[in-house]
Amino acid sequence: MGWVADELRARIEAGLSPTRLDVIDESAQHRGHMGENPEGESHFRVVVWAPGFATMSRVERTRAVLGAAGDLVSKGRVHALSVEARVD
Repeated sequence: MGWVADELRARIEAGLSPTRLDVIDESAQHRGHMGENPEGESHFRVVVWAPGFATMSRVERTRAVLGAAGDLVSKGRVHALSVEARVD
């Protein structure tokens, strides 16, 4: 994994204190698609297990993960982020 995946992992861990976090770089599956970064690390899937999700709806969980990712997503370094936010 590269620096974007490492930074994404660090932000989610700091923001949500997950018990388990999988960060999967799916960029290679999107070569030639809009939003692809030739340097890679543009499309990710994260699977997050966190105790704090217990009181949140599915939408709130996704928003929490996107909020933790912050400007990696909002400023476009990560073009696509698929989120599976599971209750621990």
